[in-house]
Amino acid sequence: MKEPTDDMLQKELDSPSYEKSFFDDAFMSREELRGVRLQLELLKPEHILSDSNIKNTIAIFGSARTKRGNGSNHYEDCYELARALCSHPKIIENNVHIVTGGGPGIMEAANRGAYDAGAKSIGLNIELPFEQKPNPFITPELCFNFHYFAMRKMHFLLRCKGIVVFPGGFGTLDELFETLTLIQTKKIKPIPIILFDKEYWTGLINFELLVTQGMISEDDLKLMTFANNIHHACETISNSL
Repeated sequence: MKEPTDDMLQKELDSPSYEKSFFDDAFMSREELRGVRLQLELLKPEHILSDSNIKNTIAIFGSARTKRGNGSNHYEDCYELARALCSHPKIIENNVHIVTGGGPGIMEAANRGAYDAGAKSIGLNIELPFEQKPNPFITPELCFNFHYFAMRKMHFLLRCKGIVVFPGGFGTLDELFETLTLIQTKKIKPIPIILFDKEYWTGLINFELLVTQGMISEDDLKLMTFANNIHHACETISNSL
C-alpha cells in the first residue's frame, strides 16, 4: 500500500476542479455559464446602486469621439447641461443622478459637468477593442464595467427619468432606437427623449419619411423632441419629474 505524499496532496490542491466555482475564471467563462454571467451583470450594479440610494437617473448618450473645442461645441454644451441639471432644484429634490456610458467624449463631458456641480454620477463602461476606458470624473464607487451590451442597456433604463442624446454614431443610434422601440411597444413607460442639435438629427435621419412610408405613426414622432440650447433641454427634463 502506497503512502500519501505532500506532492500528491499538492496536486489535488492545484487541480482546477478544486478551485471554488465562483473563483474559477475558466469555469465561469464556459459557454454554458452565459446565463449566470448575465444574471451577475444584472445583480452587481443593481445591489450597489440600491445600497447607494440611486433610484432615479438621467441618461446622456453621445459619441465617444467628440472632442473638447473641436468647433461643434457639443462637448461644452453637454458639460454645461449636466452641470445645470445637477444644480437644478427639482433634480436635487428628486435625487436624480447623471448616468453615462462612462467613456470619453460626450460621456466624459456629462460626468465632468456632474463632478464640477458637486454631484455623484454613474458610468456604465463596457469592454471594447478601442475607445472605451473610464473617464476620471465618474464617482469611483459608481463606476461599472460590463461585458454584455444587453445588461448595460438594461441598467441605463431601469431607473431612467429622461434621456438626452447628443450627436453620435452606431452606438448612440442603437441606444436611441432601442429606447424609442421600448416606449413605442409599451415595454417601458414614456420618458422624455431629447435629441440635442436638431440640424444634426434631421440631417442624419428622415423621421418624416418613416411616417409617409407607413413605417411609424404620426404620434410616434411625439416620443422625442429636439433641443438646441441647454436651458430648453434642462427645463424639459426637470418639468417632467
